[in-house]
Amino acid sequence: MFFTPGTHLQAGLSHNPLKAIVSPRPIGWISSRGNDGSVNLAPYSYFNAIAEQPPMVMFSSAPGGETAKDSLRNVLETKEFVVNIVSATLGDAMNISSGSFPYGTNEFTKAGLDMANGETVSVPRVKAAPAALECHLWRAIDLPASTDGAASTIVLGTVTGIHIADDVIVNGKVDVTIYQPLARLGYMDYAQITKLFEMQRPAG
Repeated sequence: MFFTPGTHLQAGLSHNPLKAIVSPRPIGWISSRGNDGSVNLAPYSYFNAIAEQPPMVMFSSAPGGETAKDSLRNVLETKEFVVNIVSATLGDAMNISSGSFPYGTNEFTKAGLDMANGETVSVPRVKAAPAALECHLWRAIDLPASTDGAASTIVLGTVTGIHIADDVIVNGKVDVTIYQPLARLGYMDYAQITKLFEMQRPAG
């Protein structure tokens, strides 16, 4: 099968398969704060770490949906955000926070989550998250507009602080099988990391 982007229906596919093909994807559970002090929490599946030195991450905010707009608005205003890692036990709370709520709604409260203060940012993190990355905005880049004129925005941030729950560190390493991070697949599907294997790089 071959088709060009935007013609999946004509090719016999009921949904755009891009997210199913590029999977699994880590979930960036982004907390942010606006200039007015309001707090926002929303998950993003277009998210990843992009560099180690300096440590940097990115997430992409789609043009539609109030929650996406709120996160981007806050980050552009305060130049700060936090990436909270979604464990299996936090999946339901993450899903609740993905709802479209009016600006100023605190998704921490909606999802029954406790907040913890940041060390290098004024943005709160999810207290129960197994790990969290405090970030300062480096740059926001508007992507090319689609046929309807709307454009997504890539947010690039520099990591300025790292939180890790003590109970997920084993022999000096983070053991992801303890908290089993969720990953986003296509459609409404998710994956849960429960098993690992190693592959050593070839010598020479």
